Amino acid sequence: MESRSPCPVLCLLAFLLLLQLPTTGSVEEFLVIGPSDPIIAVVGGDITLPCRVSPAMNVENMELRWFRSKFSEAVFIYQNHQEETEEQLAQYRGRTSLETDLLSQGEGNMHIHKVQVSDAGRYTCFFRKGSFYKEAGLELRVAGVNSAPEVHITGIEEDGVRVVCRGAGWFPKPQVQWRDSSGGKFLAFSETQALDAEGLFSVEAALVVRDSAMGNVTCSILNPILGQEKAIAIFIPEPFFPKASPWKLVCVVCVTLLTFLILGAAYYTRRERSIKVQERQQRKKWHQDREEDEQAKQAALKAIDELQADLDQRKTEYLAAWRKAQLYADWRKNIFQTWPVTLDPGSAHPNIVVSPKNTSLTLKDTAAASELLDRCSILGLEGITSGRRCWEVEIRNGNNSTWCLGVCREDAKRTGWYQESPQRGFWVVGNGEDGFRAFNTSYTPLSLCQVPHRLGVFLDPEGGDVSFYNMDNGSHIYSFSQTSFSGTIFPYFMIFSGKVSMTISSMVHGHDLPVPLNSFPSSQKDSVSSDSGVNGAPRGPASALLP
Repeated sequence: MESRSPCPVLCLLAFLLLLQLPTTGSVEEFLVIGPSDPIIAVVGGDITLPCRVSPAMNVENMELRWFRSKFSEAVFIYQNHQEETEEQLAQYRGRTSLETDLLSQGEGNMHIHKVQVSDAGRYTCFFRKGSFYKEAGLELRVAGVNSAPEVHITGIEEDGVRVVCRGAGWFPKPQVQWRDSSGGKFLAFSETQALDAEGLFSVEAALVVRDSAMGNVTCSILNPILGQEKAIAIFIPEPFFPKASPWKLVCVVCVTLLTFLILGAAYYTRRERSIKVQERQQRKKWHQDREEDEQAKQAALKAIDELQADLDQRKTEYLAAWRKAQLYADWRKNIFQTWPVTLDPGSAHPNIVVSPKNTSLTLKDTAAASELLDRCSILGLEGITSGRRCWEVEIRNGNNSTWCLGVCREDAKRTGWYQESPQRGFWVVGNGEDGFRAFNTSYTPLSLCQVPHRLGVFLDPEGGDVSFYNMDNGSHIYSFSQTSFSGTIFPYFMIFSGKVSMTISSMVHGHDLPVPLNSFPSSQKDSVSSDSGVNGAPRGPASALLP
């Protein structure tokens, strides 16, 4: 037993050594590199498409495939140490070959013999070893240049000699140009082009030479890819040009002068007629403008009379219905300024959560606040000592919560348990246990259909007035008037319970008042309390803040 004990240990070591050996059939990774610039070939010649792997290695055991836009469009296939032609395109059979001597160096260069126009396009070089493969693409451009063009004089035109330049066997479409003996270009000549069966272009350019002193003219044909140009010149003797008759010249001059006279007379007649038409139109337009101005003047006078009558009627109705409402009389004469209220985190109760921009607040822990019976409140950052100011508060989840908002004095007590009232320096409205109310000595209930979603606060320290409006419909809610303010007044916000949130928002049309004055019922013409809510002032649009 002691002589056999080392066997399991040796077997384990041998197994671990086998795990460290590389697995058979692993694929060595490589890249395939081709030229980045296009390769240019000449029609009828031979061209080599280069391709190699990196790092350089022997690729004789790999599969090499050259193909066009699709993998199945094989141009050349090298596999199992030999060329395969079963999948090769018919147009390349017998015209492609491979530099097999360079396979051991990692190069798969392919030759295309007797290049055709159809050979132009995109080619892909593809190497595969086992399941690993890479490929690279290149572009082949084909150009064809034939011999020098042929130039002939084909006939005599009425005013010159017609010369034709012909060229064939060009690709792509060549550029034809005529030049005179000094190198100047002729711009006016006709040109026709055609394709032959092999896809090569034939061009014919015809030029009419009218100057008998021109002498030599040169026709040049340029291949835009190769940049090669072939040209031929022809001399046109002066006797080839037709002789001009002197009577013909006189006739041309006379016809020209007569044409100018007719055109001048027609222009003058048309101009005189146009001037008369414009004068008639201007006189007509002047009369129309005069009539329109008179009508507009009459309409403006009528509108002024109607507006004055309407203003007098509104003034009479206003004075009849609101002669006792000093609050609205003051607001009619003055404009409240929108006050940019931001919250002061330093004045916040610990259970108040303030938004990062100090414009929104809510309770951190509703249950904890109810158990402590704390009035969780916060003030605005800046106080108000003078001037008529207003701001707007957006209220969410206000129906099922206990809260209030308004203004308070700087020295008002806000610690522990306290009650808001004007005697303690608070002028607020809000939602209590028994509904929406004004927080005064008697907790005046306010009969609203629902808690406002947007509540506007209008403060006039000098006039001794704090008023609250439902900004959803512009209706008046409640006013603390004939109040004596002393010291600095701060915006005040309090949450006692619930998930209510208050957000200070900028007023829409800050200097506009919520709803214009409407007609009032006769039952409201006798008396209106100046320090009242919905029980002392008309409700709805008729009781809105007035301009």
